[in-house]
Amino acid sequence: MRANAEVDVVVVGAGLAGLRCARALVDAGLDVVVLEATGRVGGRVRTDRVDGFLVDHGFQLLNPAYPAVRRWVDTDALGLQPFPAGVLARTDGVQGGAEGGAELLADPLRELGLTGRTARSVAVRPREVLGLLRWARPLVGPRRGLADRVTPRRGDVTLRDSLDRAGASGLLRTVLERFLAGVLLDGSGTTADAYALLLARTFAAGTPALPAAGMAALPAQLAAGLGDRVRLRTPVEGIDTTGAHPVLLTAAGTTRARSVVVATDGLTASRLAGTPAPSPRGVVTQWWEVEDLRGRRDRRAPGVLAVDARPRPAGPVVNTAVVSAAAPTYAPPGRHLVQASALLRRGVAVPSEGRVRRHAADLLGIDATGWSEVARHELPHALAAQPVPFTARRPVVVRPGLLVCGDHRDTASIQGALVSGQRAARAVLASLDRARADRS
Repeated sequence: MRANAEVDVVVVGAGLAGLRCARALVDAGLDVVVLEATGRVGGRVRTDRVDGFLVDHGFQLLNPAYPAVRRWVDTDALGLQPFPAGVLARTDGVQGGAEGGAELLADPLRELGLTGRTARSVAVRPREVLGLLRWARPLVGPRRGLADRVTPRRGDVTLRDSLDRAGASGLLRTVLERFLAGVLLDGSGTTADAYALLLARTFAAGTPALPAAGMAALPAQLAAGLGDRVRLRTPVEGIDTTGAHPVLLTAAGTTRARSVVVATDGLTASRLAGTPAPSPRGVVTQWWEVEDLRGRRDRRAPGVLAVDARPRPAGPVVNTAVVSAAAPTYAPPGRHLVQASALLRRGVAVPSEGRVRRHAADLLGIDATGWSEVARHELPHALAAQPVPFTARRPVVVRPGLLVCGDHRDTASIQGALVSGQRAARAVLASLDRARADRS
């Protein structure tokens, strides 16, 4: 970028929020430039190809039921490969009806072949079912405006306390908590209950899936219409807001813009725009090639996500799956890819590959020998925490001409990132309309 250039809007960061913001502004006819520090688009959504396998950075899934995804993403073009709508729960083998120390709980409307097995698990636990129904009661009603209904009622309550108040207990509660721990990257139960409910509604409405070309296909699609407006390997060193218009400082010189949108992760946004840095949630995700899948517990639903539902988990894994069984494009023909994720906790040693592998093998029912490591990703800032009090929408305008967007300004999800980018674009357009009105 030439020194002293001037544009309508500079978007800092080519993650999901920044790409959505830039696209909305370009569609409105503005001159927009996106500055990205790395050599690719996508932010934390990244896919590597290793020895013919596709491995995402973190076990991320795309839920086509997200309203923002339905509106702004061509999911058909992504070739989505859905996971089974259920959970394989590793038990101690003595709770009602467990088969081989595991129970398969699936959505009977989407997994008809598993209805009988799920019904047997649920039928012996009527009190547990009632407790979960009481917890989920706010979800009854129209999907539109759900956040506005749920947040005032449950925004000041943690997930753990809300389940206690509802009388949720037993295996079904444990399965829900362990499943959500892998989604929220929080095993403490201190995430805001309102956010957990919002996620639960999206899982009930749609089946998470993986694109045929990996999760990186999502930001690649969002960036496709922006062309050379996206400038890679252009880190922003600072933003000067003392003048009439913001000035960005880069190694290539300065760029003046009528508006700057900082669409980075929360920590970088804090440095550039002065917004509060969110508390991070971290995860380590391990990927292996596994030669022999004989004995696995998910034979009736290949690819189903497995969790440890025992009172005392036998290891650090929050979820694991034979990814290639659900998403065949993630592995070369005839080969098998397994992932497992474990939480990163402050003050707790990062789990070793061996610990993660042995626990994953136990949950899946596969011999832990003969696994070949494909990749390992430690992501200490994978998600922004969603504590109480919960706010589904945080302001995107820092000061006139300077805005911030990202999933740390909305919900910590793909939905939140896209919506936040759109909100920032709307705010930019509104400010320009006001400026034109003042001049007229």
